Amino acid sequence: MKYIVMKNSLPETGFVRLPHIIGDAKTQPPIPAIIPVSKSTWWAGVKTGRFPQPIKLGPRITAWRVEDIRRLISDSNCS
Repeated sequence: MKYIVMKNSLPETGFVRLPHIIGDAKTQPPIPAIIPVSKSTWWAGVKTGRFPQPIKLGPRITAWRVEDIRRLISDSNCS
C-alpha cells in the first residue's frame, strides 16, 4: 500500500498522535489522513508489526515518533 503525504503535514521531529496519522473528519477544521486506515485497522497493524509501536507520554497519552511514521511512508512507497 502506498501513502501520499502532503508537504509540511508532518513536523521534522517530535511526536504525533493518532488523529494526525489517520485523520479526523469530525474536528473543525478537519484533519486530513496521512495514512487512510480506520482506528481498529491501525491498532491491529501495530499489534502485528505492520505499523510502528507507540510511545506512552502519559497515562492517557499515546503518540508515535515522527521519524517512525516517515520511515513507514518511505518504506511503503518503495515497495
